[in-house]
Amino acid sequence: MTGVTQAVFMNQRSFGVPPGQQAYTTAGSYSWVAPTGVTSVSVVAVGGGALGNGPISGGGGGLRYYNNFGVTPGNSYTVVVGARATSNGQGGGNSSFNCTTLVANGGSSGSGAGPFAGGGGTTIGGSVGGGNGGAGRGSPCGGGGGGGAGGYSGNGGDGAPDNCSPGIAGSGGGGGGAGGQSSYAGGVGILGQGASGAPGLSGGQNGQPGSGGSGACYGGGAGNCTPGGGAVRIIWPGNTRSFPSTCTGNL
Repeated sequence: MTGVTQAVFMNQRSFGVPPGQQAYTTAGSYSWVAPTGVTSVSVVAVGGGALGNGPISGGGGGLRYYNNFGVTPGNSYTVVVGARATSNGQGGGNSSFNCTTLVANGGSSGSGAGPFAGGGGTTIGGSVGGGNGGAGRGSPCGGGGGGGAGGYSGNGGDGAPDNCSPGIAGSGGGGGGAGGQSSYAGGVGILGQGASGAPGLSGGQNGQPGSGGSGACYGGGAGNCTPGGGAVRIIWPGNTRSFPSTCTGNL
């Protein structure tokens, strides 16, 4: 084999699998089947946001990613998207890929003094990262703000501690915490790390999204508003596309 022929052969092997992606953004359980030729993927998951209980708002969902996870073409892998909370005092659902390989926990909520913590997450091996959701806060004297969704390299911002105070900004691409009066916090995008979300600066002001997310999606915690649901996104090839920001857009 000549040097030129060998170079062409290696180039074909390197670029033989076109990039692709699959996003799951509706709560439920799914089976993802690895496409022909795909032997590795990178995955990001965001847990669902919690809904507050009384004067204390809910925590934001955690974000976790796993890069260059080996898969077998034609095999199916379980994907679970955590639900947003739908009743006062309910936590957000966990999102996961391949059961326990990658888990992003939903935000916390419930009875008691609070604050309700944001979700974290777990992974088994691999190149992993991500941040925890911000805490939902408040006081018996007045409703606080929801916690922002976790970021790619930092945590979501905590919510305001009372009616009149501002929330806390997200970090590492995380969502901003909400201002007081039970507002909802910023969610987070799943296309890779972007700017962190600004906080709600006054009572009744929502936290801002991080990494290109929208205000309630994905994973933002809330008080009396609608929290954000979870999400899972798979991109490939996993050896050339990796979170937080290497070729993570839709290609």
